[in-house]
Amino acid sequence: MRLRLEKTGSAGYGELAERHRAAYGDDAAAARDARPKAFWKVDERAAFLDRLRAADARTLLEIGCGTGQDSDFFHREGLDVTAVDVSPAMVERTAAKGVKALVRDVMALGFPESSFDAVYSLNTLLHVPNADLDAALRAIRHVLVPGGLFYLGVFGGEQEEGVAADDPHVPARFFSFRSDRQLLEYAERAFEILDFHVYDDHAGIRFQSLTLVKGL
Repeated sequence: MRLRLEKTGSAGYGELAERHRAAYGDDAAAARDARPKAFWKVDERAAFLDRLRAADARTLLEIGCGTGQDSDFFHREGLDVTAVDVSPAMVERTAAKGVKALVRDVMALGFPESSFDAVYSLNTLLHVPNADLDAALRAIRHVLVPGGLFYLGVFGGEQEEGVAADDPHVPARFFSFRSDRQLLEYAERAFEILDFHVYDDHAGIRFQSLTLVKGL
């Protein structure tokens, strides 16, 4: 999963969000919907569901829902799910699964404070530059109830950010990969860390998994 990244110069978050809106269009949505989910992603999702049940969580916001596979899973397990994504094509496929889905950006979620018992986000915040990550985490914290759980999963390992030169998506996507220490430092500025672990297949995939809690 190692990508060759090229520096973006002065590209701001708004410009990058528009890039990703275009990159995750109809063709990308169709391909993603047909792709089977890796076993370790299924395991991560199931483990978070166990935590949600233990916490008696009822409402869940998924940020960066893609085609809604995970939102649909949580919905079928009895949670009241709201899903958001910057891509209208992704939101359309999520809504077709019977999940409430909206075109929204992590920096402008548009929900009142303490709207959700839990938030789930898988491989979305790696599209947010380091310069904007603190603001994105504060926006997520804002919509969580006190004591609410936030699952954050991203690819990472080495500190590097830029546009993927060999990305099959058009336009090429921006990625920010972070070291374990760097990611934890960002996380603990906004949340309490309940759990951190990695999945590493030693063949190019290093996935960082965090379960975070909004302090009371």
